[in-house]
Amino acid sequence: MAGPVRYQIEHVSRYSYTKRGQCVMLLCLEPRKSPRQRLLHFEIETQPPVSLSRETDCFGNARHLLALHQAHQALTITTRATIEVAATPLLPARLYPGAWEALRAHADWDFTQPSALVRPSPALDAFVQQHGIAPADDPLASLLHLCDTLHRCLHYIPGSTSAESSVEHILATGRGVCQDYSHLMIAIARSWGIPARYVSGYLRPGGCAVGNATHAWVECRLPTRGWVGFDPTNKSLAGAGNVCIAVGRDYRDVSPTRGILHGGGKTRLDVTVQMHSTPSP
Repeated sequence: MAGPVRYQIEHVSRYSYTKRGQCVMLLCLEPRKSPRQRLLHFEIETQPPVSLSRETDCFGNARHLLALHQAHQALTITTRATIEVAATPLLPARLYPGAWEALRAHADWDFTQPSALVRPSPALDAFVQQHGIAPADDPLASLLHLCDTLHRCLHYIPGSTSAESSVEHILATGRGVCQDYSHLMIAIARSWGIPARYVSGYLRPGGCAVGNATHAWVECRLPTRGWVGFDPTNKSLAGAGNVCIAVGRDYRDVSPTRGILHGGGKTRLDVTVQMHSTPSP
């Protein structure tokens, strides 16, 4: 197994407004700590400068509250992080007899029930039937096949959806981006009784996230394996090239920035990410 990889990441969000205003925002930009991911350094810088307060949400994600009462027409939020990510263990092709029963005996309510952007629908039922998608006799084998099927059936088209698009939207067009692939896989996995959660983060250049490196994928909790990452956008398992920021039921739980603008008129947001990797010393 390859050794861990160290990443230097700079994430810049630039807001501009047509009029001066004030804002209160909740930032979800600090990479998550986990057994396979070490956060070595993290800082946030804003322009105009503002004090931030840090909190932890119900899913264990770090958040920062930004309250800028000074009238402004532009706001830049810059985060810098150093993260070390370990390689993921090799997975078998399947688990073991009785894995379905073990999985359903320990269901996770938060990640098996519908959420704001991931809900059952006639369109989802029709898609599943059209493509012959059904659970096999092993949950891991079923998820691997589902990941491959979604990659094959859908077209990655940047700009074809918004971050708040529903599962029905991607099913109607057959086009979407990483959050759409992830929402669809989560919806189907949950319909099988598999706990599935949305992951926001970064992808090392080389996959479909090229451009600004921001990405989304899926984690499913499996017996004896814990949370396993699946990337249907790239038809792969999540590994040392995936840096996790936060996890939640769907995109709304982990949106990088969310808040209220008082005044300010129309808003424009430009995001750039620089991501550099080196072998861990």
